[in-house]
Amino acid sequence: MTELTSIEITEKRRRGLTLIACAVSAAALVWGGFHWFVGRHHIDTDNAYVVGNVLQITPQVNGTVLSIQADETDFVHAGQSLVKLDEVDARVALEQAQAQLAQSVRESRSLFANSASLIAQMSLRQADVKRAQDDVNRRAPLVSSGAVSQEEFDHANAQLAIAQSALTVAKEQLNAAQTQTEGTTVETHPGVLRSAAKLREAYLALQRVDVKAPIDGHVAKRSVQVGQRVQLGTPLMTMVALNQLWVDANFKESQLKELRIGQPAELQADVYGKNIVFHGKVLGLGAGTGAAFSLLPSQNATGNWIKVVQRVPVRIALDPQELAAHPLRVGLSMDVMVDTSDQSGKILSDVIHEGNVAATGIYESQQVAADAEVARIIAAHLGSTVTPAAKRQ
Repeated sequence: MTELTSIEITEKRRRGLTLIACAVSAAALVWGGFHWFVGRHHIDTDNAYVVGNVLQITPQVNGTVLSIQADETDFVHAGQSLVKLDEVDARVALEQAQAQLAQSVRESRSLFANSASLIAQMSLRQADVKRAQDDVNRRAPLVSSGAVSQEEFDHANAQLAIAQSALTVAKEQLNAAQTQTEGTTVETHPGVLRSAAKLREAYLALQRVDVKAPIDGHVAKRSVQVGQRVQLGTPLMTMVALNQLWVDANFKESQLKELRIGQPAELQADVYGKNIVFHGKVLGLGAGTGAAFSLLPSQNATGNWIKVVQRVPVRIALDPQELAAHPLRVGLSMDVMVDTSDQSGKILSDVIHEGNVAATGIYESQQVAADAEVARIIAAHLGSTVTPAAKRQ
């Protein structure tokens, strides 16, 4: 009875070990099949972070802060006022530039008017020379006959010489005047252009006391205070466009051989957990490791060198709709998995951007307004239409 019981126990043990071996074999087959068909085509890393364009808002002119119109966490639109500086000095400079341009226009008009007057005067001197020459020509045949005395003839020659000298002086005066106006108009005279440039500078300086947001985005940090005296280029605020974020995934150098531009990726943010999955694609691979571009690159030419696995940043674009539905923040940690089954993409990008990578148009209107102010001042002091000076006689 005891032997039968031992045999039964042995049989049961053998049967159990067989089942365990079968289960392990089945699990190994399942894992091997998954790795062969799926797993070997995926690489992942948890060394990934959300990155975006971080803009430093700085003033373009010096001034004292009068008001702050946006604070941290606020969303602002492109062109919206962020900080207002004291405009008194800029307004005084603008008024001086306006007066200087008006004076330059009137001085230019006087130069053209003087040229016209000198042309008329030279015509008068030419008529005097012609009249004196005619007097000499009439008296010359009569001198031999005694009808005209030699004294009278000499006097006529003297008058001709005086008229010719006056004509020469008039020509030189006209030439000197035309050097100031030749090839220009009142609007394009160098003096007017110089004053117009000063007016544009003063007008833009007045506009720039109102520091505006260059793009749509959120104010991430404010470092300016009311009453603070700020200089050109002083950081006032930091802005981030949270709708234009991407992920820099730092893959090991041994993983790069499978990565290609355009491969799809799945991403998970620690802030949302595993329930939210972001989808993206590989935009490009970095041109060097993170250590190569650090402030203090590592020096490996030492006797105690230890090999450290290097990582290369890989830029991954995010789906804009998913980003809008589940906003991210700059610097958040991400888990990234890239599907490397498609090997048709390139390792390095050869695309040349034809347009702007980033741009803002909020300053164009200021330049247009400055040009309009210059045109208004010139038109107000131009008076009647002035034609260019006549060509040299």
